[in-house]
Amino acid sequence: MCDTLVALGNSTSDGSVIFAKNSDRQPNEPHIMVRVPRKKYQQGTKVKCTYIEVDQVEETYEVFLLKPSWIWGCEMGANEFGVNVGNEAVFTKEKYAKTGLLGMDLARLALERAQTSEEALHLITDLLEKYSQGGNCGYEKPFTYHNSFLIADKDAAWVLETAGQYWAAQKVKDIRTISNCLTIEKDFELCHDQLIQHAIDKGWCKSEKDFNFAQCYTDKLITRLSGANQRCKTTHAFLDNNKGNITVEKVASLLRSHDQNIEGKQFKKHSLQSVCMHGGFLFGDHTTGSYIAALNKHQNTYWVTGSSTPCISLFKPLWLIEGERVTFSEDEKENAIEFWQRREQLHRMILENRIADLDEFLTQRDRLELDLQRKIAALSLQDVSQQTLQEIIKYGFEKEEQLLTKTIENNQHNRSHIVGNPYFRYYWGKQNKRLAEEIVK
Repeated sequence: MCDTLVALGNSTSDGSVIFAKNSDRQPNEPHIMVRVPRKKYQQGTKVKCTYIEVDQVEETYEVFLLKPSWIWGCEMGANEFGVNVGNEAVFTKEKYAKTGLLGMDLARLALERAQTSEEALHLITDLLEKYSQGGNCGYEKPFTYHNSFLIADKDAAWVLETAGQYWAAQKVKDIRTISNCLTIEKDFELCHDQLIQHAIDKGWCKSEKDFNFAQCYTDKLITRLSGANQRCKTTHAFLDNNKGNITVEKVASLLRSHDQNIEGKQFKKHSLQSVCMHGGFLFGDHTTGSYIAALNKHQNTYWVTGSSTPCISLFKPLWLIEGERVTFSEDEKENAIEFWQRREQLHRMILENRIADLDEFLTQRDRLELDLQRKIAALSLQDVSQQTLQEIIKYGFEKEEQLLTKTIENNQHNRSHIVGNPYFRYYWGKQNKRLAEEIVK
């Protein structure tokens, strides 16, 4: 379960394109930050994705990936040209293939090969046609689905939604959000050449005139259970209400937001309808990673948590410059996992009601985030040196580590007591035990 959004320059306060995503997955699954350099390959080379091999291209672009640790592809990310992609699980009437490219694989392949959002769109549909989509996406339990994508660059954005081999694409006009549901209805610019006829043949509509992609192809039961419609309404309403004055800070608050029925209770009750999703139920996931990109002609700024649970996390600025030392290479996967698990320790201590000074922690978190925002606001990004950007990156990550260390050390001997209904307590007790076993390994 996830939520992804974009606001084009005609809807933001400074004319930049703002792209953002919460990645909601199984709570013990490390969500890591990986940076892969531009590479060249010999003709005939293959690349092993999560489950299958595909033909490699002559050259892949530099990419920044936010990804499940065990999957080749990414939940969201960017490349050296400022193309951003985020994918969503969607549930359709089409059959789920046992193997193929995961939606996360398609997202990474597009980032490695495209210089614009429209080029990325066509790359994904071409790969879908050639290799199909399919395979288990679950970390601790099997989970299969089809995929939708939000693709953006500094000038434009597209929504691409799929059902098996079929798809439809819609160009974004100002603001757009997607979730775990098909959202494209009758208004789309591009589609699979058999999209409408297939629906007619299946009896999902009578003619092209009454064709509606979302209505025809959606598995309504699973989509309803996912809580996607409510979250999608929430994110769209927020952007619509702030249109013309959308900022990174406001988007961060949206990614941290909870359903009104859960606000203040998020550490003792699950929240499938919340944008900041908290696990603890038979189905549904937990937000394991969050990301905001501010794209403009001068300098793309990426805000990352590197952690789960954005309502307690710090959004830190990052630029894809030489010399930054906070992302990890693909060969440093264990270090990347350790980085995520270190921050997850705080989340689990909060769930166990061991953090006596949580309000003070959040106050200091907010002060640090405001400090970082002010540092960036004072910059003229078109003229700023890479050394200055490196110093800001280092400052944000080091200050976060200091705050994290102080909070954990001050509370590590407090008694553990998970609260909530019996299943919630059982769920998180089991998850905490499994995570502790994984860390020991």
